[in-house]
Amino acid sequence: MKNIYLIGLMLMVSFSGIAQQLEQVNSNYFEMRTYTANDGKMPDLVKRFQNHTMAIFERLGMENIIYWLPVDESDNTLTYILGYPDAKARDRMWQAFNNDPEWQKVYQESIENGRLVREVQEVFMIKAPGLNDHPIPSPSGIFQLRTYYCFDGKINDLQARFRNHTQDLFEKQGLKNYMYFLTVEKDGSQPKLVYFLGDSNQQAYETAFDNFRKDPEWIKARDASEKNGKIVEKVDAKFLKTLPFSPMK
Repeated sequence: MKNIYLIGLMLMVSFSGIAQQLEQVNSNYFEMRTYTANDGKMPDLVKRFQNHTMAIFERLGMENIIYWLPVDESDNTLTYILGYPDAKARDRMWQAFNNDPEWQKVYQESIENGRLVREVQEVFMIKAPGLNDHPIPSPSGIFQLRTYYCFDGKINDLQARFRNHTQDLFEKQGLKNYMYFLTVEKDGSQPKLVYFLGDSNQQAYETAFDNFRKDPEWIKARDASEKNGKIVEKVDAKFLKTLPFSPMK
């Protein structure tokens, strides 16, 4: 009886984690931040996020969404996504964060032996319309973060192709659609499409994506969408793995 109880408890915890994973993200405005750590400082940076920074973000009203490290261990970066109600709230929350006494104390203690971060890159985003209607999938073992740069005037054509074809064809091959964003470009230039896919491991992902590229349905949809010219100029893609404390996995 004791073993049956323990198994039941483990299943309840497992189902609870999956249910939490499937909850929709509540924010409307997003920021993807990539930190390049100084040599030897990544463990300290990860520890600072896990033990302090995430909780301070949450206390100040920011939404912690996902935290990643690159699969390529020579890539000394940590990438994460935060959510906010809107752009003005983002600026207000970050001002409060930078002036927060708890954060200031944590920060000063963490850099006693040298600064942890060499460079920070920020990308501001909104949800891509019509591309986030699916529930957030159950956890994955590997992610690929993909950024599409379109030719001028083609971003709407790209979104239509994803909405009408690509997302379903990814799922057909077993790839998991997570979140889809449009970048907010400060200079008013055309936004980029940013999204991430998941699978159990990198080999499974690469096999599924290769099958997607060879799928006659995809080739037909791609060719039809490009009858008036190519849509995508280039794609940046990067394999990532979530940190253990990441809310989304």
